[in-house]
Amino acid sequence: MVISYKVNAKIEPHQMAELFISSGIKRPSDDLNRLKKMIDNATLIISAWDGEKLVGIARAVSDFAYSTYLSDLAVDKEYQRHGIGHELVNEIQKQVGEESNIVLLAASESMEYYPKIGFEKCSHAFYIPRRK
Repeated sequence: MVISYKVNAKIEPHQMAELFISSGIKRPSDDLNRLKKMIDNATLIISAWDGEKLVGIARAVSDFAYSTYLSDLAVDKEYQRHGIGHELVNEIQKQVGEESNIVLLAASESMEYYPKIGFEKCSHAFYIPRRK
């Protein structure tokens, strides 16, 4: 398996929807207009490709100076456990630089994964949940 990684490559909403479904991540996969906004307004998208097939994505919002929010990290279930998620995060780190921290909200089923790829658990965070 040869996976290529791309920075800010063009991704169609239907491709991202298919990836979200195949990865198991809970996102609004049936709302292509919302997915388009998610793509268009991301500061940084790293994508993983097996040929023409989108198999992984890391989508972030960043100021490239202090803070980066990693809003999506998804890998197709057939491609998981091959280091693709870790490589997507590594590429985000390369792109935002050493001055920026990276924060994310993890799904409960992913809590054990993130420390394995370099994240530290944080107990001092807050959020206001979305209403839709």
